[in-house]
Amino acid sequence: MKANNLTGAQWRTSTRSSGTGQCVEVANVDGGMAVRDSKDRSGPTLLFGAASWRIFLAHVIAEGSAR
Repeated sequence: MKANNLTGAQWRTSTRSSGTGQCVEVANVDGGMAVRDSKDRSGPTLLFGAASWRIFLAHVIAEGSAR
């Protein structure tokens, strides 16, 4: 995935957003996902391929279940 592919990305706020401004936005891009900080939309973006995104989510879900 290349950064220039993010120009037309359709960003959406995480469903886990607390409304306190401490959340992320995600967008489907090139068969994967992009993630950015909602407070710094022009800042760095994480890009995940489809397999990496599934692994990332599995870890996030497991961490949330452990609390």
